[in-house]
Amino acid sequence: MTGRGEPVSSGRRVPPGQRLVSRLPVLHYGRIPTFDPDTWDLRLFGLVEEEVVFGYAAFTALPKRRVVVDIHCVTGWSMLDTVWEGVPFCTLLEHVQPASGADYVVAHCDGGYTTNLPLEVLLDDGVLLAYRYDDAPLPPHYGHPLRLLVPHRYLWKSAKWIRGLEFAAEDRPGFWETRGYHNSGDPWKEERYRG
Repeated sequence: MTGRGEPVSSGRRVPPGQRLVSRLPVLHYGRIPTFDPDTWDLRLFGLVEEEVVFGYAAFTALPKRRVVVDIHCVTGWSMLDTVWEGVPFCTLLEHVQPASGADYVVAHCDGGYTTNLPLEVLLDDGVLLAYRYDDAPLPPHYGHPLRLLVPHRYLWKSAKWIRGLEFAAEDRPGFWETRGYHNSGDPWKEERYRG
């Protein structure tokens, strides 16, 4: 996590090729899904010892964390000191046991969107399944009811409207990765597009 006090002019908070914005832009593919707290669930499945399913009330009752992080979009904007709250990814690992060899995770979202990440990337302290943004409930256009937040990757890896995390032995590129985006998406290496 990046602290609040570091000067932007140091270059250490803004990756190459990025410009600062003061408001979080709204970018997404497809329509915003409807949400019913009585039927919504989050599945943890795939290469796990036992599949786990959380309803919305059970998920939001899990221990939560508030983080202040800088975020970076592949389209070239960055926003500093964004405030998110949700369940740390590491907390989920207290409820599901990945099988040996489950080295990757595919995030599944409403509307068929997917994105992929190595499990080790998700173990970073700042990674959340967020349901609050800027000290308020996460708005639908930012991913309500639940969004994956992976601050040390370009923002397309922080999938909106998340419904499942699939643990897998092999890396399976997701929606944007199969359309030419870089598989890793590290903003400090400018991993925007494949090749």
